[in-house]
Formats: sequence, structure tokens, C-alpha cells
Amino acid sequence: MGHQATEKDHGTGGCYCGALRYALSGPALIMGQCHCRACQHVAGGAPQYFQLVAPETFSWTSGTPQSFERPDLPNAVTRFFCATCGTHVLTQRQDQAELVLKVGTLDAPGDFHPRVALCHAQAQPFHLVADGVTVFDDIPQRG
Repeated sequence: MGHQATEKDHGTGGCYCGALRYALSGPALIMGQCHCRACQHVAGGAPQYFQLVAPETFSWTSGTPQSFERPDLPNAVTRFFCATCGTHVLTQRQDQAELVLKVGTLDAPGDFHPRVALCHAQAQPFHLVADGVTVFDDIPQRG
């Protein structure tokens, strides 16, 4: 999944225990938060904060992730996580090439600023969306 990072580093990160590490060699394409029920399950109730990255800009630098796909769902996403500590790092959707990177795994998550809130129709009353963030009830179709 991707190549080794180039001299222009756009971030590094990894799981909670440090067994998995990655590097980014390109910028985030989209920064957002997803309120769908699947993301709520993975996040323990909160929305998932993510940045979409081009696959060629992402590389694992240490460790090998485990993956999971729900066998009962058509077009299930693949979720990549640490087999040791369970940290969810990355999601690959079948309908897009870009990777969904979980912001909490970045070494510098303070650089993240969400621009979109997706699947807000499934949000819980306690989910917050900052002023200026564009809200979509579902995942908008790309044209």
C-alpha cells in the first residue's frame, strides 16, 4: 500500500503501542469527521476524525497491520488495525482509491482541521460539529 516516504514529509503516525508506524509523503485531500454508526462503533461512540490520503502517499514503515471486513455486508470496507493494541489506523473503501486515515493516529494531530461532517443523519445528540464545517446527511457523491 503505497511507497516509502520521500524527502517531503507530510506526517507520521502509528498505533497506541508503537508496533505499527506509517509515513505520509503527500498532503491530506480532505479532512473531516464521519458520524455513521460503523464509525461510532470503531470510535467508541464518537464520530471518526479522518483525513483522506492518496494511496501512493501512504506507506507502512514498521509492523504489519491486521485487517477486517464484515462478511455479511456487500461492499464492506477493509479496516486496518494493530493486532497488538487494537488501534484502528486506516480504512479502505471499495468504491474509492483514496485511503481513510484516522487522525488520532497522527504524531501531530493538532494540524487537523475538519472541513466536512459526513453521515450526519446518523449522528448522536452529543456529537459536535464546529462552526464552518460543511455538514452532509450522507456521503456526498463525487462528480
